[in-house]
Amino acid sequence: MPLARVKSIALLGLRGDIVDIEVDISDGLPGYSLLGLPDAALLESRERVRSALQNSGATWPNKRVTVSLSPAWLHKSGSGFDLPIATALMLAQGLTPQMDLNKAIVLGELALDGSVRSIRGVLPALLSAAERGFTTAVIPMGNVVEAEGVQGIKAVGISHLRELISFIEGGAIPEKINQISEPNPFQPMVDLSEVVGQERARYALEIAAIGGHHLLLIGPPGTGKTMLAERIPTVMPPLSQTQAVEVSAIHSVAGALMSRSTDSRTPPFVSPHHTTTATAMVGGGSHFIKPGACSMAHCGVLFIDEAPECSSGVLDSLRQPLESGSVAISRAMGTVTFPADFLLVLAANPCPCGRFNGKGRTCTCSSLQIRRYLQRLSGPLMDRIDIRSFVEVPSRTELASSLVGESSLVVRERVIAAREIAAKRFSGDDWFLNSRIPARELRERFRARKEGMAFLHTELDHQRLSARGYHKVLRLAWTIADRNGVTSPGLPEVESAYHLRQGVEPR
Repeated sequence: MPLARVKSIALLGLRGDIVDIEVDISDGLPGYSLLGLPDAALLESRERVRSALQNSGATWPNKRVTVSLSPAWLHKSGSGFDLPIATALMLAQGLTPQMDLNKAIVLGELALDGSVRSIRGVLPALLSAAERGFTTAVIPMGNVVEAEGVQGIKAVGISHLRELISFIEGGAIPEKINQISEPNPFQPMVDLSEVVGQERARYALEIAAIGGHHLLLIGPPGTGKTMLAERIPTVMPPLSQTQAVEVSAIHSVAGALMSRSTDSRTPPFVSPHHTTTATAMVGGGSHFIKPGACSMAHCGVLFIDEAPECSSGVLDSLRQPLESGSVAISRAMGTVTFPADFLLVLAANPCPCGRFNGKGRTCTCSSLQIRRYLQRLSGPLMDRIDIRSFVEVPSRTELASSLVGESSLVVRERVIAAREIAAKRFSGDDWFLNSRIPARELRERFRARKEGMAFLHTELDHQRLSARGYHKVLRLAWTIADRNGVTSPGLPEVESAYHLRQGVEPR
């Protein structure tokens, strides 16, 4: 038949739209027309498809070929349409399918020899296909593992175009195609017991993990700021099934799914270099909008070392995601929203030379230099940081001691227990972390006891707290109360929360 139709998926962020790929072969001068707002990579599909067909034993029609990608108003990008275009071309030339292709999605990039190469974004594409009632997906063999997490979709892995021809004609999946590699096991993880000393910083880390509070670590070089940050995911509760799929979908769109197993329940840890750009931090792109570092850290930790060294505006670009838990990127093709609910951890030296410890002046920086250095972290950003902790230089006794601190497992059990207390308190609400309590609810339902509220009102009257800081301290107090097994925060919990936010030692 001269006309054939195959269905595929066009991704815009994490949302997939069904695309009808129609191929018409008609008499006339040989030519190839591709319609439907294709990008440059898609326009180049003609040569890839032609060579792949000829090198796989199929034929390229010596007629006029028209390929239409519908809906025509939707922008299509990427090389993932190579395989569905080749499939529609073979069907239009008389390849007889022995199976119903109306409920099948086809995705994949073609090499010139007919090999099928893996593409990014297969997981969110199949999730969208499953929502629309599709039951079969013909995808590259390299993407079969990530398709295992999609319920209701039978994934058929194809490594060469000849295998696709056999599958369509006979409907049987060759044994080698049906093999699915086992998911990667958990990688050896770091442990909190490896950190020497740092009791204050360890306590701040635990509070941050319980309530989802953003954290700033200040200390001289080599004191363990990076070690502490890298171990935060080890004390956080495992991801739920829904969270794991969402995190894997984001990494799939970014093309970074190989860095973690699709069924991994470990919260992600993302640490961009301090020279990164604002686009790399929040996401963007002209033809294909990719998620940034803050979305890659969704449900996990975003760690930025040497935070004051970041370029102007990079850290401030995180202010909106910190409040909303998502980031919206607008381009000419449309607006894409990626989830970005992460725990932000910043690390900074106390001064340009890094040797100022607040006790003895061992550094050579002037007071003006120290102020200017820390002022690179803007006031609005710092107001969104819940906890500030100074990381001390470990003493000789601590370094020589054979005593081992609490392991990540012990701390994680306390974190999980405290979160369960909060979850019971928030049953029926739209949030489950103390850091997400709305300001109105803090004023009406989740007030501290009388003496604690009196302390906060005094700090407000003396303008030592902003309105946001007032709410931040109150949320922190609830987290401390949950850790200590207290029903509601009183003066001790409120004072402790205030000291954590201000970054000072308790009196």
